[in-house]
Amino acid sequence: MEYTPISPFMRPISRAHLRVVKRPEASLPARPVGKWDLLRELSKAQAAFGISERDLGVLQGLLSFFPDAALGGNAEMVVFPSNKAICERLNGMPCSTMRRHLGRLVAAGLLVRRDSPNGKRYVRKHGHARVAFGIDLSPLHARAEEIARAAEAVREAEDRVRRLREVVSLMRRDLAALAEFGEEIRPRLGLWDQLRDTAALTARALRRKLSLEDLSTIRADLEALLDQARNVIDGPETEEMNTNDARSGQHHHKTEKDSIDFEPALTKSPAMADAPGPDPDGPEADVERPDTRPLPKIPLHLVITGCPSLRTFHQGDIRHWHQLFDAACHIRPAMGINASTWEDAQRIMGPEQASIVVVAMLERFAEIRSPGGYLRALTTKAAAGEFSCGPMVMALIGRREAA
Repeated sequence: MEYTPISPFMRPISRAHLRVVKRPEASLPARPVGKWDLLRELSKAQAAFGISERDLGVLQGLLSFFPDAALGGNAEMVVFPSNKAICERLNGMPCSTMRRHLGRLVAAGLLVRRDSPNGKRYVRKHGHARVAFGIDLSPLHARAEEIARAAEAVREAEDRVRRLREVVSLMRRDLAALAEFGEEIRPRLGLWDQLRDTAALTARALRRKLSLEDLSTIRADLEALLDQARNVIDGPETEEMNTNDARSGQHHHKTEKDSIDFEPALTKSPAMADAPGPDPDGPEADVERPDTRPLPKIPLHLVITGCPSLRTFHQGDIRHWHQLFDAACHIRPAMGINASTWEDAQRIMGPEQASIVVVAMLERFAEIRSPGGYLRALTTKAAAGEFSCGPMVMALIGRREAA
């Protein structure tokens, strides 16, 4: 066609009509794009283009009139169904409603009306030339990459919300568990009621569809309460209660290379030695017993004081036992300790005491020939009741003070 009109038939002209003229045909992407794939991407990114589900329904009807499976290439992208045919394709949508949604698609820059002189939609051939008046789908094809990027941004935002929602749900569960655990350790403390109430309110809020900002606010509140609960359960106050016991068990003696002070465990009395143990084949053999291993008697702040090398390999402060365990898991492979040795140490000593041993070994890493073999030796002593990590750390503190 020698001329492309910009004015619609019997309708006022708008900026949308002028904007279309500025799109040269050379800007259209060369590769074809599946029309239904493009519609699915647009439905995901509809908020970015300011269209609704009803608008997409009208667009779906128009795409059904396009004979090819893909937009682009050398195919003419003008469809010319009548308003009646479009409404029938849309399951009897009123014509006025269809025109309103069609106007929204044009205003969004996804379609262009190519009106004939009398406003009818038709195709006419002049020799080898073909002229079509109707609804042009080429803007939709021209914005295919923009639509794909917008859809991917929506998916990434939804994924962030989903992951943050999972984190909030797990933190809510931890909050309720710490409330029950703290009630056993320090009963009648008002903090535990606050934790239970917050956990219940969070569970109620998670029934709704929350935005990323709402979830971030809830997460910050839960983090503050979790830190407060951990500080009460195993924070500085609890550590100070155990400081005297740890210092009373300190002793020093000369050691050879690859050796650190051991704290002997309590020896068994003759009556305990002669007492029969549980029958491994008896009825209680399959009963799962609770983990009765106590937390280390040495306070956490003394462990951090005696092992300053840990700060080189772990970013941030360590205020709780679970943070020390995470740090030990991080540095264990770099020390050459394999996973099975580490798991055996956790099973025999407990995760907290095994973590103390690893960070203490890090402090004297240059003096230990085989960290894995050394940890296995300490695990064997702990299994026999002949090892405790308290003097191991206190020896490091004494060594630093004497230096």
